[in-house]
Amino acid sequence: MTDSKYFTTTKKGEIFELKSELNNDKKEKKKEAVKKVIASMTVGKDVSALFPDVVNCMQTDNLELKKLVYLYLMNYAKSQPDMAIMAVNTFVKDCEDPNPLIRALAVRTMGCIRVDKITEYLCEPLRKCLKDEDPYVRKTAAVCVAKLYDISSGLVEDQGFLEQLKDLLSDSNPMVVANAVAALSEINESSPTGQPLVELNHATINKLLTALNECTEWGQVFILDSLSNYNPKDEREAQSICERITPRLAHANAAVVLSAVKVLMKMMEILAGDTEFCGTLSKKLAPPLVTLLSSEPEVQYVALRNINLIVQKKPDILKHEMKVFFVKYNDPIYVKLEKLDIMIRLASQANIAQVLSELKEYATEVDVDFVRKAVRAIGRCAIKVEPSAERCVSTLLDLIQTKVNYVVQEAIVVIKDIFRKYPNKYESIISTLCENLDTLDEPEARASMVWIIGEYAERIDNADELLDSFLEGFADENAQVQLQLLTAVVKLFLKRPAHTQALVQHVLSLATQDSDNPDLRDRGFIYWRLLSTDPAAAKEVVLADKPLISEETDLLEPTLLDELICHISSLASVYHKPPTAFVEGRSAGIRKTLPARQGSVEETNAQEATVIPNQESLIGDLLSMDIGSTVTQAAPAAPPTSNVDLLGGGLDVLLGGASDLSSGGVAPSTTGLLGDIFGLSSSPTMYTPPKTCWLPAEKGKGLEIMGTFARRNGQMTMDLSFTNKAMQAMSGFAIQFNKNSFGIAPAAPLNLGALQPGQTLEYNLPLSTNGPVQRMEPLTTLQVAVKNNVDVFYYACQMHIQVLFVEDGTLDKRVFLTTWRDIPSANEVQYTLSDLKGNADAISAKMTHNNIFTIAKRNVEGQDMLYQSLKLTNNIWVLLELKLQPGVNHATLSLKSRSVEVAPYVFQAYDAVVKNV
Repeated sequence: MTDSKYFTTTKKGEIFELKSELNNDKKEKKKEAVKKVIASMTVGKDVSALFPDVVNCMQTDNLELKKLVYLYLMNYAKSQPDMAIMAVNTFVKDCEDPNPLIRALAVRTMGCIRVDKITEYLCEPLRKCLKDEDPYVRKTAAVCVAKLYDISSGLVEDQGFLEQLKDLLSDSNPMVVANAVAALSEINESSPTGQPLVELNHATINKLLTALNECTEWGQVFILDSLSNYNPKDEREAQSICERITPRLAHANAAVVLSAVKVLMKMMEILAGDTEFCGTLSKKLAPPLVTLLSSEPEVQYVALRNINLIVQKKPDILKHEMKVFFVKYNDPIYVKLEKLDIMIRLASQANIAQVLSELKEYATEVDVDFVRKAVRAIGRCAIKVEPSAERCVSTLLDLIQTKVNYVVQEAIVVIKDIFRKYPNKYESIISTLCENLDTLDEPEARASMVWIIGEYAERIDNADELLDSFLEGFADENAQVQLQLLTAVVKLFLKRPAHTQALVQHVLSLATQDSDNPDLRDRGFIYWRLLSTDPAAAKEVVLADKPLISEETDLLEPTLLDELICHISSLASVYHKPPTAFVEGRSAGIRKTLPARQGSVEETNAQEATVIPNQESLIGDLLSMDIGSTVTQAAPAAPPTSNVDLLGGGLDVLLGGASDLSSGGVAPSTTGLLGDIFGLSSSPTMYTPPKTCWLPAEKGKGLEIMGTFARRNGQMTMDLSFTNKAMQAMSGFAIQFNKNSFGIAPAAPLNLGALQPGQTLEYNLPLSTNGPVQRMEPLTTLQVAVKNNVDVFYYACQMHIQVLFVEDGTLDKRVFLTTWRDIPSANEVQYTLSDLKGNADAISAKMTHNNIFTIAKRNVEGQDMLYQSLKLTNNIWVLLELKLQPGVNHATLSLKSRSVEVAPYVFQAYDAVVKNV
């Protein structure tokens, strides 16, 4: 009879009966009783009351009974820690049993009992098992060390288990090596410092590669994953590793194949890309990846997601394998869509004919989602492969003739993108598109059609009638369509002003008076004001040449792609997200990235954030300064540039932002056309706090110094007021700064001249960040020495950190998101802003003038969310998230930075700026 009888429903009083059976002298009765207990435990019954009776059954030679007791012990030890101590002596005894299976069972169970009270008793048995003569016991003990590290990391390090694990890497048995590697990898992953506790070296790598050929498939996965974390010291070593790993590509297990691909992808970064070896390696990578696509659909999908990453990094690997990505009729939809994505990535002039032929076939399928993606794919091919554009447009026109509604709508959306890529080339098809106007019911398709009519209004005779037909239901249209209608009618008016005046007045009235959408209203007001005051300027703005679009808009951001390549064959490569984004507790984990190729630009030109050294003897530094020395004139800083500037200054020009003025110049009025609409009275400038007294007259022998810090047109200054309250004239002024946290130093000598009794002189001292750096407490402290003909005076003041916010502190949206996820959650700080005035847009505008840039704005459950970034002069990036509830005068500001010590000063600056009227 099978063991299923133990799971049948039992009568009342079962616990009492089991108790008596567990204490029976007959071994068979005991075994039957323990099986019943385990069965009850498995179905969720509480049998913890039997703990002492079950533990008494541990003293047996029967392996099956011992396994059952250990299983019970693992389950209930946490809820009965005091009772679990009773089992310690049995563990110690079993670890010295002549039977290796019992020794291994004992050490495995020890690792699973997560009770702090008994872990210290288990160290000695574990140490013995790590040196056991039987490899089965050693491999089990290796895994136990990782489990023990999770319970008490300090204990493992103090007891020297890490060193013993390292010794097991040299073990003669390949399975012991594989388990030791797995344990060390797990320990490295959970390292609280974010730094690897165990570094691999050349000798260890050779031992791992030797064991690789002999261990099981999962052992090979562990070893390959560990090899992927190793950075070879030169190309020769990388080549040697590649040669020894390449045979794994022929393995039957998909996990082994993908792990081998991961190692080879990383090693190819180190190898010079144009070598014969690299070319051969690329050819060897293609067949195993193709073979994975003949597996079951789930494995196919995982393989395709990984291939998607590989193709983005190295498209040449699979450039000749296009046919394997052609969709089969019985593929599940998730496989079809992924194959389609890879087909577009591999599309080139050489294979575009067969790709288009396939895509046209897909567009006649019955699955609506797949058909839509196929039509979009045709448009992406047209944009990516320029010689094929005409053929793609012809294919899209054929699809429009089918009159299938959703096909027509997708075709119009992609044709709009083709027009943007190839202006003045395919406009002859507009008449065909206009024939299908009445069938469009999806917002994106309607918006695309409206854009086409507005952009090419001069080619469409009845453009005004077509747009007028859309205006009839303006209030019911989607916001996307309303915005396009507004812009299209304004374009039409600028091209045919004589006949469309009534139409443009009608749409401006609808947008500004009848709409609740603030985006639509604002755009309406801007167009209205531009058209009413300066039509020529309106023409330049609205009808300006548009930048050509590119196909590769959905590529992953390069640093994220490099990180995901290091996670091939893991869940991260399927999600296309770093592990920190979806695994709790990984915030401080080791971030993997591809090594920089020797001599690469990234390696030589990487700009690191300045490290602030610790504070030492500051008084000595200040007193030893040569106060009479001439300050070296700092070279003028180059205007800040950024490769992630989203707006490129365009918005400042449109709204009349401050231009680059020479010092001492008078800023022209910049309120311009929009001033009277929005109530702007003057050009907004960066907030400068009021001056405070730094050196009172009684301490300065009659010299009083008041000052503040300012930033104007990218230049930091110390704005000083010198007042002579003594009876004699003062002259021979000089100034010097002590070492400070940000390297602030005078950029020019202090040329003040003579200061007569009772006189006050204003002086703006330009500052640079080229001085010596030393961490101060507080961080913004600046110690100053001022000399004149009377004496040398010392004082300390606090810098306002906002003057250190540089003009290129904006980030691309995707870079912002990736960086926010990468920064550990331990580096997130929150602050409450109170007595706020103004909405999210007003705060965003004010912050932009103070070099705190808004990257994105969202509305989540009625809350306005502003995502902002800033950069300090020493290249420390700070990311911010502001949560605003409309109608509430307080808000939550969250900050993330790798240098979180700047947080309180940033919060103080933000508070001061936002409350400044």
